[in-house]
Amino acid sequence: MSRKTEPWYIHAVLYVIIFVLVYVLIQVAIVQPAEVIERDRYYKAETRLRMSNIREAEILWEKKNGNFSDDLRKLIEFIKTDSTVASVVAGFDTITQRSTNPFKKLSHGAFSPESLYFAPKSRTPFIVKVDTSMVVDTFINRRGVIIKIDSTTTIGKRYVIESPDSKDKISDLFSDALKNTASWE
Repeated sequence: MSRKTEPWYIHAVLYVIIFVLVYVLIQVAIVQPAEVIERDRYYKAETRLRMSNIREAEILWEKKNGNFSDDLRKLIEFIKTDSTVASVVAGFDTITQRSTNPFKKLSHGAFSPESLYFAPKSRTPFIVKVDTSMVVDTFINRRGVIIKIDSTTTIGKRYVIESPDSKDKISDLFSDALKNTASWE
């Protein structure tokens, strides 16, 4: 009885196929999900840093102008060119021995006003809105006849900053209690 053995190259091919399948399985199950998680973590942190810097720009804008702005371009130009912003950024608190710079450094280690235009993941602009409220006052004489109607429109007492890539937002258009408050804080 002679037993026929299989050629060695069939076993070698099977071992190569097993090795390739194990490699693909490790890539799909372990390596790629870790990269995706790390990339999402970066986008989340970077988006929140940029939104926080927009909030600081809104606060400085309100201190100077008495209302908030819904124009990102004006806010960024304000950050880059206004002397009061420059003095706050370069300032130093003598009591606490700390910088008065309200802007946070981004993930790459520096603050750049141009980075505030877009969300890092989708490269779409952040959504910035301000409220508009109208108060109507009616003057009526003793006979019940309307003498005049005054209306006062107030723009920019509240604002909201929203991320186009997530549900993160700062502040609220309808509640003073949430003014300058981030949804993740």
